[in-house]
Amino acid sequence: MKKLLLSVLVMSVAWSCSKDDDNTINNQDINYSKLPQEFPFTTLATVSGVDVINGGFGSGAAAHPTRKGEFYVITDRGPNTDYLNGKKFLTPNFTPTIMHFKINAEGKIEVIKYIKLKNPSGQPITGLPNPAGMGSTGEIAYDASGNVLGTDKYGLDSESIVAAPDGTFWVSDEYGPHIVHYSADGLELERISPIGVDTGNRKLPAVLAKRRANRGMEGLCITPDGKTLVGTMQSMMYVPSKALATNKTLTRIVTFDISTGKTKQYLYKQDGGASDSVCDITALSNNEFLVIERDGNFGTQGGIKKVYRINLSDATDVTGTDLAAVDGMKVNNKALEQCTWDELTTAGIKPVTKKLAVDLVAKLGYEHDKFEGIVYLGNNKLAVFNDDDFGVVDDGNGNPKAKILPKTGKVDKGTMYIVDIQ
Repeated sequence: MKKLLLSVLVMSVAWSCSKDDDNTINNQDINYSKLPQEFPFTTLATVSGVDVINGGFGSGAAAHPTRKGEFYVITDRGPNTDYLNGKKFLTPNFTPTIMHFKINAEGKIEVIKYIKLKNPSGQPITGLPNPAGMGSTGEIAYDASGNVLGTDKYGLDSESIVAAPDGTFWVSDEYGPHIVHYSADGLELERISPIGVDTGNRKLPAVLAKRRANRGMEGLCITPDGKTLVGTMQSMMYVPSKALATNKTLTRIVTFDISTGKTKQYLYKQDGGASDSVCDITALSNNEFLVIERDGNFGTQGGIKKVYRINLSDATDVTGTDLAAVDGMKVNNKALEQCTWDELTTAGIKPVTKKLAVDLVAKLGYEHDKFEGIVYLGNNKLAVFNDDDFGVVDDGNGNPKAKILPKTGKVDKGTMYIVDIQ
């Protein structure tokens, strides 16, 4: 009995110390003074004499739900270039990957682990397109030599990540578009796609399947109450068709109740012109969020890289009465993407409100073209991340060349910054 009591006492003390250590970690101030910093990289492959770096971390970002100073960043489908009616996949077996890292006591980025995404059977997925009926965008996949590749029904063009309180992840993508639930080890638990896409039982509105190729659900976050996922469509969708969709500043925000599966949709009005991409989103409250709005240029070449505060409270839910309607809700027998903002206003439809929080080019001299990840740290401080495209871009002939930042003359690499916002 004495040994048992002693054992229990030792375990209690150990647990108490462990808990104290966790509290110390969670409550201590994190040293962000040494940012910006690049992520650590190795060479993934060499294609046509060009080094492809093992990067891409920054398509989306999320904070660890309980441990201050720890983050998750995710890649997209892997290094690729435009080719014919699709993409060359420079490393076809690449698996979309989550990187878990922290800012250590010295203020430096320290990788904790990499989590490769897997199908329900535990096999690593690829970034290859989905087959017809399962989220296909119509893109054809080729290898670096121009040979046609197959498809992957569990393939993902991952763009954003949510780190849930239970240790699991929610990931949005640009194929289906899908919202996929993964275990802490990266195993697929559920795939939520538009009605008409042959995946899981729970569904998104059918109209979302009319996203443009490579411009799907670019952003995803979870509300602070842990009940709702909020996703952003990157650009105007082709509703009812590419030829007939005319309101180029209109894109959509979709919410998904994790418990009930109920969805809502709201309209977002982009600034227009070159600013045509709404990327990552992070929550400030259950109704207020920060979103990225950007173009595709480098900062010194007229790039637009802004963050807006948006509020859903007074916005109109444009889901309509029929979730299976392929063109969604209509106004005057026209799809929303066919309507002018004046027509929508007359119909009583209000978009989300937006207010500038920060202009990264003006504030930081930000140079990266693909500003795609944000995490709100509190106290009006924001962590920002970029997608470096694995250090390569298309040379115009479907082959890779080094992706060079005009400002520095160096290869673009995923970098974490901290910026104050309004």
